[in-house]
Order: sequence, then C-alpha cells, then structure tokens
Amino acid sequence: MDPTNPVVKLCVEGMEAEANGNNVQAHALFLNAWKHSTDDFERCIAAHYVARHTTCPADSLHWNQKALDHAARVEFDKVSELYASLHLNVGKSHEDLGNLQTAKRHYGMAFDALTRVPSGGYREIVQDGIERALNRVNGSVEPCVKLITNKQ
Repeated sequence: MDPTNPVVKLCVEGMEAEANGNNVQAHALFLNAWKHSTDDFERCIAAHYVARHTTCPADSLHWNQKALDHAARVEFDKVSELYASLHLNVGKSHEDLGNLQTAKRHYGMAFDALTRVPSGGYREIVQDGIERALNRVNGSVEPCVKLITNKQ
C-alpha cells in the first residue's frame, strides 16, 4: 500500500490510536478515511477498518461485506494479499450472526487465499485467525494446519 495515500494515512493514524487504547479516535479516523475515499481500493481499505469498531454484528457484516465487494472491483493483483483477511472478517461476521454455513464458506475462502499472503507477521496473524475460526466452526484444525504449512 502506498503510505502517501491520504486514506491509507488516515487508517494508519487510526491503527496508532487503536494501539494506544483510543478506540473513539480510531473509529473517527476510519470513518474519515471512508468519507475521503475516492475509488474502490480506498473504499475497500477504509471499510475494512471501519468494521473493526462497529458494536453491532449486523453493522460489522455490512462494513466487512462492503470491503469485500469493493475489493472485487479492484485489479486482483492490487488486493490479492487482502482476500484472506477480508474473507476471514466476513466469515466472523456471519458466525456472530449465527450463519454458520456461510461463515464456513468464507473461512474456506480465507484459507485458500492465504497462499497469496507473504510470510511475515501479517500472515501469521491472519493464519492464526483462520485456524481459530476453523476450530470454532469445525471443532478441529489439524488437517488445515498441515495444508497451510505445506503450501508455504
């Protein structure tokens, strides 16, 4: 991502506020990023972060689905690394609403998309989230962990 992009800058500021425990400021910064977004890529990023600070599961699904929908309108190579996280978050929103079959489908897509996430801290966070999600909805992640390890 381009660190000079104004929407990306607002989201980085929001993440810093969140890390410092200022969730109200973080939410305001993410909403400001959404307000200033000018294309589908920026809307995808902003919606992804707005969803982090929703208090209602239906609102969380709304924003997570918006992020995924906007990503689908962007050149694939530009957003391919985001799909694992986007599907993970949409899946979690569905899980929270009791839509377990839809959640499982999105968790499966997140798992499949993990191969496009480069090694490192971000991948580890997303992979951990996917493993925990699959464990919640399937009761076991052992086969998935082996597959993820073999795909690297």
